[in-house]
Amino acid sequence: MSGKARYLWRILFLWFLCVWAVNVHFAAPDGVVFTDVTKAAGIKFVHFNGGIGKKYLPETMGSGCAFLDFDSDGWQDILLLNGSDFAVPKRRPSTPALYRNNRDGTFSDVTRAAGLAVEMYAMGVTVGDYDNDGDDDIYITCLGPDHLFQNQGNGTFKDVTRAVGLGCADFGGSAAWLDYDRDGWLDLYVSNYVQWSPAADIYCTLDGKTKSYCTPESYKGISGRLYRSIKGSRFEDVTQKAGLYLPSQKGLGVCVTDINNDMWPDIIVANDTQPNNLFLNMKNGTFKDAGVSSGVAFSEEGVARGAMGIDAADYDLSGRQSLIIGNFSNQMLALYHNEGNAFFIDEGPVSEIGHKSLLTLAFGCFFFDYDLDGWADIFVANGHVEDDINKVQSKVTYAQPTHLFRNLGNKQFREVTADAGTALAKSYVARGAAYGDFDRDGDLDVLMTTNNGPAYLFRNDGGNQSSYLRIRLRGSRSNRNGFGTLIQVTAGGKIQDVFTRCGMSYLSQSESTVTFGLGKQARAEKVRLSWPSGALQDLGPLEARREYLVDESQGLVSK
Repeated sequence: MSGKARYLWRILFLWFLCVWAVNVHFAAPDGVVFTDVTKAAGIKFVHFNGGIGKKYLPETMGSGCAFLDFDSDGWQDILLLNGSDFAVPKRRPSTPALYRNNRDGTFSDVTRAAGLAVEMYAMGVTVGDYDNDGDDDIYITCLGPDHLFQNQGNGTFKDVTRAVGLGCADFGGSAAWLDYDRDGWLDLYVSNYVQWSPAADIYCTLDGKTKSYCTPESYKGISGRLYRSIKGSRFEDVTQKAGLYLPSQKGLGVCVTDINNDMWPDIIVANDTQPNNLFLNMKNGTFKDAGVSSGVAFSEEGVARGAMGIDAADYDLSGRQSLIIGNFSNQMLALYHNEGNAFFIDEGPVSEIGHKSLLTLAFGCFFFDYDLDGWADIFVANGHVEDDINKVQSKVTYAQPTHLFRNLGNKQFREVTADAGTALAKSYVARGAAYGDFDRDGDLDVLMTTNNGPAYLFRNDGGNQSSYLRIRLRGSRSNRNGFGTLIQVTAGGKIQDVFTRCGMSYLSQSESTVTFGLGKQARAEKVRLSWPSGALQDLGPLEARREYLVDESQGLVSK
């Protein structure tokens, strides 16, 4: 063999060695798995879609879920939403389910005692302290009139929907609390899906013989709604005044974040078979739809996809918020990288994220740092809408495994679902998904709903091998939750930016406490907070493996 040939073989060998090393190193951190603890935790909830054999569109959609601390004891509780019966008279009652955290890994069903045993066809949920009294309130979107449940501060809720001027009667999707005008009070954005009722149901078929579920193209859309808070006492519909009235919308996912780093919350809506919207906050009470000009409205081929869930994060530590959007099967996930100046490029087609998600149908999706290494990873809940889809598309199934994508840095992800335990690799007809640290061990656990099936609680076992920092906000001049605050954490040469908000995934709400992964670092050298009021706070250094409460006026008030 010539010297040149030996040289080439040596280069090739080293290349294969590097690839092998990367695969081994980034497959998954040692010992990090997600364990199904649903039964052990005492969660017995089963979703009911109300199906009576007529293939009604809402039966395919499922309902959402939330992590929340409704009793303010510092432990994450669980709210699970339910459908309702289309039969007349109804065959069975079905209501949301509220599970109180017993602080020992188990939960107790307190739905009736809390005043939430209310019959409704619930879709999505958003949690926030709209009246700034220190307790989180619950807004639930529905097929039919929505509900606002005011937290009474004693473990119970009161339905105040009509009293405060809310209760949209459309086919609701996701919703989000936000302080869009930065007056210190939480406003509310509600997405709506399509114009549907049993009387207006349309006949569709896949095989030309039997009725199947119609796609949303068959129905007219409905505009989302923006409600402005009047000092937490009531709300006014400012949709048209704010420039947000779009009757062609078919909104399912809502995300609130700061796209252009001007410290004003923007609204992104994931639409099903309609162009996605990116509503830039113009700082004067109005918004401008930059969906098309920003590059997030369509796929690379210029097609509006079947978008479901959505989330935002600075996943590459660029200082800018990028987006992930879950789409229909054969459309792959969209990973819109924020290039600056409110312009995005979809990295999905050139990423493992796109290739691995081509045949799955994504609903709930979110960024979270499951291994606490300082890089935002991705979880996706999948499941088709047609139970017989495999008859017409042999490579597509009804129940589907989840996706767990580990962030490798340098805008690269690796799917590690199979390495993270058997629970995630099983097939589900999944819909909503949220994250929260329910056992207070520092790492983030996952809550997931299925359509017409059980909910699941996946405990993160081993993520806290790495260090972490958890920050809980309490606004004074700003809204009580501190939504719209930019938190910047510097540790080990990395600067992580989180724009605090609610509104993400699909019909669901994750915990509002913010978790920063610190890897092997024993502390954060610097923590900087920029509040919506304009107040700035510099904290640090802060020791790792702790949760801190930061008050806007008092600063660090607990460790």
